[in-house]
Amino acid sequence: MDGASPLERLLRRDRVITIAGVVALCLLAWLYIVAGAGLGMNAWEMTRLALFPHQKTPDMTSDMSGMDMSGMDMPGMDMPGMDMSGMDMATEPRVWGAAIWALMIAMWWVMMVAMMSPSAAPTILLYARVHRHALAQGQIQDKLAPTGVFMAGYLMVWLGFSVAAAALHWLLEREAFVSATMMSSQSRWLSGIVLIAAGLYQLSALKNACLSHCRTPTAFLSRHWRPHTLGALRLGALHGAFCVGCCWMLMALLFVGGVMNLVWVAGLAILVLVEKVFPAGQWVGRVAGIALIAWGSATLLV
Repeated sequence: MDGASPLERLLRRDRVITIAGVVALCLLAWLYIVAGAGLGMNAWEMTRLALFPHQKTPDMTSDMSGMDMSGMDMPGMDMPGMDMSGMDMATEPRVWGAAIWALMIAMWWVMMVAMMSPSAAPTILLYARVHRHALAQGQIQDKLAPTGVFMAGYLMVWLGFSVAAAALHWLLEREAFVSATMMSSQSRWLSGIVLIAAGLYQLSALKNACLSHCRTPTAFLSRHWRPHTLGALRLGALHGAFCVGCCWMLMALLFVGGVMNLVWVAGLAILVLVEKVFPAGQWVGRVAGIALIAWGSATLLV
């Protein structure tokens, strides 16, 4: 027995606890998405139809089989004697009530948690380590590292992004640029422009500046370190702001490949992770940018 108190023994395992917390949060987020994000949608079916669009039926009835329509106001749906066979239900825009708004914001936010948590893990772990070192040196008195507060600040920024993304989603859906059923672009112009814009941003100085902060957590923490709980919240929010600045255009690509396309979501999450964590991540991001520009140009020209 080393005579350590239960709290001291807990502090020695803070790295394990932090890793377990991040992994659990990420897994829960992915499970929520796969389960349909509370929208009554079949994510696997939507992924299949996004990858193999030729398998769609002539009418959208089969595509809508997995959707909960109770929260959608569909004009004309209550007309007695109306024959709905053969009608393309995607042409009727849904009305976003309060429940739909809440679910869409939650969907975007949980998706950001699932996609961004793995790449944020190194900074979160380093924050806990720096806090433990400062405590050992007597520089601070807070025995429990407010790692959860740091993470909360980080996720709050992504919540703000998710509100903006949901608002853009509503606008694009209202203007029929994005399908209400598949949650993906149905406009060649929208797809091409977003692909090219994302590619150009990948090569921009602003992207590189934000990515540099995300790729060097040691420099980030040493430059912006703030003690105590409020400092952890501010530091997490600042890190989240740099991450949003780094990845917001990549997230816009969800409108192209499908917001609920699991393969597309996972692919973007892997690209973000490689960019931020792997040694050649910056070059991978630049190559991806060139590929996106070429893809977008082909989309507009073909």
